Amino acid sequence: MILFGTVVNVLLIVAGAFIGRFLHNIPERMKETVMYGIGFAVAVIGIQMTFESTQILIVIISIVVGAVIGEWMDLDKKVNDLGHWMESKIPASDKGPGIAQGFVTATLIFVVGSMAIIGAIDSGLRNDHDVLVMKGIIDGFTAIILSSTLGIGVAFAAIPVFFYQGIITLFSTQISRFVPDDLLNFFISEMTATGGLMILAIGLNLIGLTKVRVANLIPGILVVGVAVTIVHFF
Repeated sequence: MILFGTVVNVLLIVAGAFIGRFLHNIPERMKETVMYGIGFAVAVIGIQMTFESTQILIVIISIVVGAVIGEWMDLDKKVNDLGHWMESKIPASDKGPGIAQGFVTATLIFVVGSMAIIGAIDSGLRNDHDVLVMKGIIDGFTAIILSSTLGIGVAFAAIPVFFYQGIITLFSTQISRFVPDDLLNFFISEMTATGGLMILAIGLNLIGLTKVRVANLIPGILVVGVAVTIVHFF
């Protein structure tokens, strides 16, 4: 089953989110401290990812151009509207914290990163699901913590994870025919660094230091692909 790794990843996210809901009665002070801890950890992960870049100018251009595109499209509002729509479909007694915040935060954490792309490519090219299974375990524990503070919206992040990783997996079965290995590795390193800045922004948002509309930075990932291709061939 070519999508085995993605399916396992999705199931572990959902399971972690529901387990986390049973921990929602912990004291508010403890929740606050835990959220700060998560924020700091996420920020450090983002900083580490940023150092993967070999062409930092590509990262800067990608973030800036991506932000312009994202603000023009107002992706943050659209993603939050989707979260609020999901929230409207859930009984009031089950909502807990707002669905939108949990959905948006968890989606960005689970989707942006090298493991998602590398794992999906491994599943498609070599039918090797180890990376995605490992990512699923990490995401599952992260979902427990996020869900205990941000609510059940974290579980809905499994939907974009499934489509994102699933599409990459399916396309990667043919990718070796069109994309040289050195170009693919170049893209992964710059995509990881660009995604790292987004992850850093998420961490700072969780801590409360900033209110960055991180979803509006997502087009930067597409800009990375264009920039890397131009640099590689020209």
